[in-house]
Amino acid sequence: LLEARTLDVIVAADLGPAADWAEVHPLFEEPFVAAVPKGAVGEGADGLATLQSLPLIQYTARHYMGRQIAGHLSRQNLTLSHRFELDSYHAIMAMVAEGAGWTILTPLGFLRAGRFRDRADVIPLPFAPLTRTISLTARREVLQDMPARVAARLRPLMKDLIVGPATQRMPWLGDSFRVL
Repeated sequence: LLEARTLDVIVAADLGPAADWAEVHPLFEEPFVAAVPKGAVGEGADGLATLQSLPLIQYTARHYMGRQIAGHLSRQNLTLSHRFELDSYHAIMAMVAEGAGWTILTPLGFLRAGRFRDRADVIPLPFAPLTRTISLTARREVLQDMPARVAARLRPLMKDLIVGPATQRMPWLGDSFRVL
C-alpha cells in the first residue's frame, strides 16, 4: 500500500533492502525466540534435543516472517517435524499453551498473545540467532522531515511500552531486543 501511494507512512518489519523511493527509519531490533509449553525445557536441558522431540507449529510461509523462519531453519540444516502452519500469533500460542508443540516467534508476537503467556515459556533459539528490525518507512521526500520526527518520538515510547516490559519479563534478552 505504501508503494501504491495508498499509505504515506508505515511502521512494520523490514522486508529486505529498501526501495529507492523509500526512506527508512529503524526503530527497534528484536530476536526470534522459541515459545514452548510451560516446563517443556527444563533448567540445563538440551534445548535443541527437547525441541526436536516436539512438533514445530509454523508461522505460515504465505507471510514474509514465515518464509524468513523457514529459510533460517534450512540454513541451519534443521529438519523439524511439524503438523500445523498458521498465520495468527493467538492461534499458534493457543496450541503451544495446550502442549501441541512449540513455535518460533518474536518477543513482540509473544507479548501480543497475552492470554497464553502464563502457560508457555520463552527461551532463546537453541541454534544460530535470527533477528528482525521494525522500522518506520515513508515515501522519500514527500513529507519533508515528518517521518524522521515521528520516528524520533516513537523510539522512547517503544522503549517504555514494548522493549522495557519485554526485557523485564525476559531479562535474558539483554541487548538483543533494543531500540535503535
